Amino acid sequence: MDFNFTEEQEMLRNTVRSFVDKEILPYIAEWDREGKFDPVIMKRLSELGLMGVCIPENYGGSGMDYNSLAIVCEELERGDTAFRTAVSVHTGLNSMTLLQWGTEEQKQKYLVPQAKGEKVGAYGLTEPGAGSDVASIRSTAVKNGDHYVLNGSKSWISLCDTADHFLVFAYTEKEKRHKGISAFIVERGWEGFDSKATKGKLGIRSGNTGEIFFDNVKVPAENLLGEEGEGFKIAMAALDNGRFTVAAGAVGQIRACLEASTDYAKERETFGKPIGQHQLVQQMIAKMKAGLEMSSLLVYRAGELKNAGKRNTEETSIAKWQACDFANKAADDAVQIHGAYGYSDEYPVERYLRNSKAPVIYEGTREVHTIMQAEYALGYRQDKPLNKMLPEWKREQEVR
Repeated sequence: MDFNFTEEQEMLRNTVRSFVDKEILPYIAEWDREGKFDPVIMKRLSELGLMGVCIPENYGGSGMDYNSLAIVCEELERGDTAFRTAVSVHTGLNSMTLLQWGTEEQKQKYLVPQAKGEKVGAYGLTEPGAGSDVASIRSTAVKNGDHYVLNGSKSWISLCDTADHFLVFAYTEKEKRHKGISAFIVERGWEGFDSKATKGKLGIRSGNTGEIFFDNVKVPAENLLGEEGEGFKIAMAALDNGRFTVAAGAVGQIRACLEASTDYAKERETFGKPIGQHQLVQQMIAKMKAGLEMSSLLVYRAGELKNAGKRNTEETSIAKWQACDFANKAADDAVQIHGAYGYSDEYPVERYLRNSKAPVIYEGTREVHTIMQAEYALGYRQDKPLNKMLPEWKREQEVR
């Protein structure tokens, strides 16, 4: 396995890093205080071709690989978790799922404009009473002639007020539990659709998060993604991509914590010397560096498996679990290193700490991933190869 980045990937990293330095970092403290999500950032990302990084060029994307997507997410989260989240949801959860499961007509209608950044996609699985327990969702979709009637609501939906298209999961046959869930492509402008942002969040305050509602929304039958009853399988495949982008973002947050802490530790003096010369401060910084290196290896290993079209649920799970835990710990230590200043928004580390908690919870809590890894180790869980796992750009290469 080659862990060296290509020249194209290094150029991509430099492009995103420059974008973050110019377009996000000078303003993020104010946006965070105001709880403001600036959709202009999404437009700028699309102008750079970053809204469809690993979508094939024939569907409007940049045609890069999964590790290029990881680079984008890593660098965006160095700026703020909100903007990495936007790309994670739009690309990882929605667009990549359409690429894997959509019909040609669905790809042309929804994927192409999303990959170009002309439209924004989001993902609707979580409900007020259903998070890790997906089978507890209550949303329903009843077939009525040439359409389905969708009712229910979803919570903690990123880009709730911003997205144009939503990938929504609902029961078509409740009695079948997991096997009765189906997936649908829903447009914002349809009658009966509504959304409401959530205020008062601990972190990711500059992100647009909230609820979406469906009141007898008529969904055309051709907007069913996959077959009836395949929704759970589609949702889990989507999460393999979403979790990968979350893990990659966590690497960026660890890096941000490390950079902020080393800069401060070399400037701040106590007892006649920089605090970076105190061993206990060095210990915290050393742990950040170790977490950065280990998380990077886990993320890019998962990316290589994705590039090869191999099942990667186990590897993506441990990357998401460990990288997010390392990021949470790095942010906590960064605040400690900054002392009293770390408790104010004069420095960015208090925002890093607030932002670091949500990724430990969403797209599989720490506890869910702990159980998954134990079951893999014990042999209780074994993944079967999934259909449509090979990325389309890779399939095209093999055909050629």
